[in-house]
Amino acid sequence: MNLVRSATTVGGMTMISRVMGFVRDILIAGVLGAGPIADAFFVAFRFPNLFRRLFAEGAFNAAFVPLFARELEEGGKVAARNFAQEALSVLLATLLIFTLLAELSMPWLMFAIAPGFADLPQSFDAGYLTYVVTLNGGDMPAKYELAVFFTRIAFPYLLFMSLTALLSGVLNSLGRFMAAAAAPILLNIILVSAMLVVVPFFDNPGFVLSWGVAVAGAAQFFMLLMATRRAGFHLHLRRPRLTPKVRRLIRLGIPGVISGGVTQLNLLVGTIIASLQASAVSWLYYADRIYQLPLGVVGIAIGIVLLPDLARRLRSGDEDGALSVQNRSFEFAMLLTLPAAVALAIIPTSIISVLFERGAFGAADTQATALALSAYAFGLPAFVLSKVFSPGFFAREDTATPMRYALISIGVNIVLSIVLFQWLGFFGIALATTLAAWLNTLLLGARLISLGHFKADNRLRKRVPLILLAALVMGASLWGAALLLEPWFQEAFWVQVSALALLVTGGMIVFAAVCQLTGAISLSEFKGGFRRKA
Repeated sequence: MNLVRSATTVGGMTMISRVMGFVRDILIAGVLGAGPIADAFFVAFRFPNLFRRLFAEGAFNAAFVPLFARELEEGGKVAARNFAQEALSVLLATLLIFTLLAELSMPWLMFAIAPGFADLPQSFDAGYLTYVVTLNGGDMPAKYELAVFFTRIAFPYLLFMSLTALLSGVLNSLGRFMAAAAAPILLNIILVSAMLVVVPFFDNPGFVLSWGVAVAGAAQFFMLLMATRRAGFHLHLRRPRLTPKVRRLIRLGIPGVISGGVTQLNLLVGTIIASLQASAVSWLYYADRIYQLPLGVVGIAIGIVLLPDLARRLRSGDEDGALSVQNRSFEFAMLLTLPAAVALAIIPTSIISVLFERGAFGAADTQATALALSAYAFGLPAFVLSKVFSPGFFAREDTATPMRYALISIGVNIVLSIVLFQWLGFFGIALATTLAAWLNTLLLGARLISLGHFKADNRLRKRVPLILLAALVMGASLWGAALLLEPWFQEAFWVQVSALALLVTGGMIVFAAVCQLTGAISLSEFKGGFRRKA
């Protein structure tokens, strides 16, 4: 398997999804802004979307892919299909029970998800859904009740996306990355369509968007179900049974979900604490949407492709090949991540203003969101590197070690978020998430090195400093260019877009030129990555 080509396939689909996601969020910012209805919807979306990212973006696959690959290699397609069907049946039964319990207990769950909503009385027009505020005798604030209502509607998304994750693991193990990577595009298409076509007929856009989330989950599941059948895997439901193989999947899966989803769990912690400050949930959400683009295109794409490749190499005893592919993954990740991180830290206000500042999203919202984005930017390399290091454990069927480090990271994040929130408000939450991400990444890397499972080769040691130098030179040029173009960002929308396009294009040219001059990477070598095996 060609690592660069496969990662580019996943990254390309993720790029399309994230671009569509920006279109979606631009529309959401225009109709919801950063007010109480927006906060309620983002909490409703964040909770099931947390599980989508935990499962669909690699955490579930941390346990499933190595086990499925073993069945495929040792028993062929029949054994692999039987294992997948056993896992699917148990997963579906568990999710149905969990979804039912969550729907019934949502008013109490909301105290854990967004406790601040219960302490922030809000007076606002929720359209024809104003009856929601009379629940519980009218004792709870309107935003809290609306968040409960929206989350109940959107929650089935969790069920469908967890099943979609299993189907993605099957396809990824077979080297078929396209369908699984393209599935999230459906979410954005459905939500954008809902806002353009359905929202004008309703008083409360959050109600429409919540239903759109649930429908999108079902659409993605059926899309991948058809893809697995085209791949020759006709999966059927069986009576749920905890077979020895399923028990092992559970033993590996629980710590795998925690360790693989540490970034998302830290973001959930941030959301919980941010609910104590008005509009903070929305500001952090919009900032998260920006840095999730390079994280998804680079980090998650590499993690998804790297895991099955490492599992196959280690299964065949190719330790040298496994070490080589990890080095190249590290190098490729930094080549694309470091310039993105520097750019997000240097010109966050320009990016946010062009993408979101219109309608209900004002200049004050731009400044607050840009501040959060600058904090997340410094953590972007850590977020991506954790996706490079984690497969080194998962491919060896070790999910316990990354889980321990994830729990340490989450604990540190909780403490730092609470402490820094008292001094810095929502910015302290973003800063705590970044610091916790670096701690998790350093622990993962140090442990891999101590076990002899990772060692930086000469090429990596030489090139990463040169890539960093190129990114810093690019950052200096962006800073100067942003000052020159600052008046453009006060003009009409198309002028602002042109200014941002000039900054992005110019930064890419400067970065590529410095990389070429210093030998960080050559254009011919980068092209060759699409033709050669890793």
